[in-house]
Amino acid sequence: MKPLFRLSIALVVLLTLSSVAWLTMREDRVDFNTQIKPLLNKNCIACHGGVKKASDFSLLFEHEALAKAKSGKHAIVPGNADASELIRRLTLTDPEERMPLEAPPLKKEEIELLRTWINQGADWGKHWAYEPVTKPEVPKIGTFWSRLGVVENDELKWAKNEIDHFVLDKISHEKGLAGSLKPSPEADKITLIRRVSLDLTGLPPTEQDVVDFLNDKSPNAYEKMVDRALANPAYGERWTGMWLDLARYADTKGYEADLSRPMWRYRDWLIKAFNEDKPFDQFTVEQLAGDLLPNRNGEPPTDNQLIATGFHRNTMTNDEGGTQDEEYRVAAVIDRVNTTWDVWQGTTFGCVQCHSHPYDPFTHDEYYKYMAFFNNTRDEDVPSDTPTLRFYKEADSVKVQELHAWVSQRAANPQQTKMADRLTRLTEPKVNSHYFDQYVNASLMGAMYTAIQDKGSARMKDMDLNGKNRLIIAWGTKAEKAVMTVHQDSPDGPVLLQQPVPKTGSPWRDTTLVFALPNVSGRHHLYLTLSNPKSPQDWVMVKWVSLQPALPGQPATILGDMDHKLTEILNAKAELLPVMQENTGDQVRETFVFQRGNWLVKGKKVSADVPKSLPPMDKNLPKNRLGLARWMVNRQNPLTARVAVNRFWEQLFGTGIVETVEDIGTQGIPPTHQELLDWLAAEFMETDHWSVKKLLKKMALSATYRQHSKASPEALAHDPWNKFLMRGPRVRLTAEQVRDQTLAASGLLSKKQFGPSVMPAQPDGIWQSPYSPESWKLSQGEDRYRRALYTYWKRTAPYPSMITFDSPSREFCQLRRLRTNTPLQALVTLNDPVYVEAAQHLADWMRYQGKTPEQQIQAGFQRIMLRPLSKAKLAVLTRLYQTTQRHYQQQPDEARKLLTCSEGTPELAALAVTANAMLNLDEVVTKE
Repeated sequence: MKPLFRLSIALVVLLTLSSVAWLTMREDRVDFNTQIKPLLNKNCIACHGGVKKASDFSLLFEHEALAKAKSGKHAIVPGNADASELIRRLTLTDPEERMPLEAPPLKKEEIELLRTWINQGADWGKHWAYEPVTKPEVPKIGTFWSRLGVVENDELKWAKNEIDHFVLDKISHEKGLAGSLKPSPEADKITLIRRVSLDLTGLPPTEQDVVDFLNDKSPNAYEKMVDRALANPAYGERWTGMWLDLARYADTKGYEADLSRPMWRYRDWLIKAFNEDKPFDQFTVEQLAGDLLPNRNGEPPTDNQLIATGFHRNTMTNDEGGTQDEEYRVAAVIDRVNTTWDVWQGTTFGCVQCHSHPYDPFTHDEYYKYMAFFNNTRDEDVPSDTPTLRFYKEADSVKVQELHAWVSQRAANPQQTKMADRLTRLTEPKVNSHYFDQYVNASLMGAMYTAIQDKGSARMKDMDLNGKNRLIIAWGTKAEKAVMTVHQDSPDGPVLLQQPVPKTGSPWRDTTLVFALPNVSGRHHLYLTLSNPKSPQDWVMVKWVSLQPALPGQPATILGDMDHKLTEILNAKAELLPVMQENTGDQVRETFVFQRGNWLVKGKKVSADVPKSLPPMDKNLPKNRLGLARWMVNRQNPLTARVAVNRFWEQLFGTGIVETVEDIGTQGIPPTHQELLDWLAAEFMETDHWSVKKLLKKMALSATYRQHSKASPEALAHDPWNKFLMRGPRVRLTAEQVRDQTLAASGLLSKKQFGPSVMPAQPDGIWQSPYSPESWKLSQGEDRYRRALYTYWKRTAPYPSMITFDSPSREFCQLRRLRTNTPLQALVTLNDPVYVEAAQHLADWMRYQGKTPEQQIQAGFQRIMLRPLSKAKLAVLTRLYQTTQRHYQQQPDEARKLLTCSEGTPELAALAVTANAMLNLDEVVTKE
């Protein structure tokens, strides 16, 4: 037995040593993503990447890197560094041949790292963010016996959910930090309810909220408080405020004139979607392709589905005279491509417009294949912003219902019903007159619409007249007795229609009329000719035309009752909302590669597709925006869930797991907790079924989130930026939160929801656009005190106090607000009319809360911060009150001027100044 025993021991030792050796080999293996890719990006990719391929050699893709270079040599020979030209050129001493050229040589250890990588086989590997989301195991914490419940353990006592396991596991593997950094204690109840309320609703808690939470002694009191915040209607407004930056929402069109454009219904849709906890995948699909969603029984998209597509109708429109509509239509499409990637894929795809990506695996052609998904929409940069969803007033809505009932009863096929619905809801399809050509005594007036003078003509090219016996035209003139004739095939060809042009008072003021046409088959050029001898210099402007079949039950060659009703409907004063619509038939667009990104220099034709470095689209998905949206929220897409989770994390913790929320690609900052990000992304898709509320609740319930935000000297020394999450978040409030909190504390905040944007007080002289007749009209009543997200947003002159607190202009998608700390911000909260009025209102309340200034000041601070003021700070504020009171006693007129009333007293004025100072404190404008 002894020899057998010894043999067994020997085998065990041998296996153990083999395992150790194998593990050591695995541990020493060079990782491409974390060790090699950053080295290549820093030193090589500028000359050998997507932009420039010196010597026909590129390190962007594996197949390019392993191919022969222009010299005929292989830069990288897997398994043989000595035979690799890359290593030879890196180690040369001649500056003319040594790489990188005209730059410092690589360090010896960097070259050795590359050498080791090549000798190990030059395994390439994808960047982590482009790998599929796999759900990692939740790390075990504590000791073996503590997990069995035999002994207590600090880690197990501290952790509340799986998030905390990942956080603790991360710090435990950091050499030299495991013993130095430990989780912070849970914040006090007042701090927690303020943090949760500001994070989830954007507003401070009410006094009753605080009382309820403090009095609730149940074990799940905190969870119930979080649930109340998630159920609060203010929740939808808070997250809509975040999304408006991503959607580049504004109430104006942008560019030079920056005229009004009513988009507020899209904002209302967002608020409702967040409050209803619309699953994020559905939330995505409806915004990108709500107009293409199939409904039951083939019914057209609902109003809400169309309103959701306002996301991509927030692109700017250039109404400046002399601009080319096609140029700015293309600019809008490019913006949609870039914004879609920014918001859902978190990758800098925009640079691929001009060349292949210098760092990430996306080629120049792939940009335009992706652009093809968005290049087939009806909008064309016209001043009317069509297509627009029409919202009729009650009397006109009745007419619409009557017309639809007529069509439904007489329609020979569903297509006729859809046609009538699309015409009355969207006035589509139509041809905008900037497509007319062969002008004779005619012009594209303002580079927008075709205008014709006496004896002039313009051509509508290659129109399909099969079954089209109705011409709908929007036109206008100030001329009397002008007559327009429609000819077939030439300016003097057969007459299809001759009609007097109604005098509208101006060519820019149009009316829409329906005319019957004779039955003509085939495709023909149509020419519009004008006779206007009485005022030959006056213009007749045509904005758009539409060729349609007659409504069911109407005469073929003359107008019937329903034609007249349709005319009334099309001329009704409806409220309009720009929405997305897909081109069909003759209007379908082709997409070409733009050489070096120049829209005027077209290369090869491409079809819609997604980049090859990402999972392919399912063959059953349509190659349109709907198919693209469903591909983006497919479980196999590696980016969408990661990007969404990272963004919501950043909103609660102040910094994303990937700090560069805008870029999780190879040039983004690496994640601090990659496994946690992947676990949350997998949970978001699989367990939470894309529920944003469940995701946020998971984050808010974690012990990581509940920590107090005080940083010890040791924590500041070892982790100044809180990368390891060993203390709670402490960040300055957003622009909207600063304003809303001030109004809430003063008692002025209106809880009114939804509806058009409002114009609260702002300093005079902000709107001074020479090209716009619009002005800032101060809202009245409670509209002056609505939440900040309802403030009218003019791109060229945004609301000044919010810009000072880092709000973007929203000319383009803003993925992350970089927080600043400037003296201007203090000047805003001390002098802006909104903050001065709020301080006055708060002071008026404070004066009834105590007999002494100290009591009144203490009550004011308690109302703002929900906790008592320290004695030291109370003493400072009391001195401010006393000094200010003495000043106003000597200058009573200034007190009345400050309070804007003749009854103002020095005491009330001093209290208002003190309240203003309190609202300006760092702790007030900061989330602890």
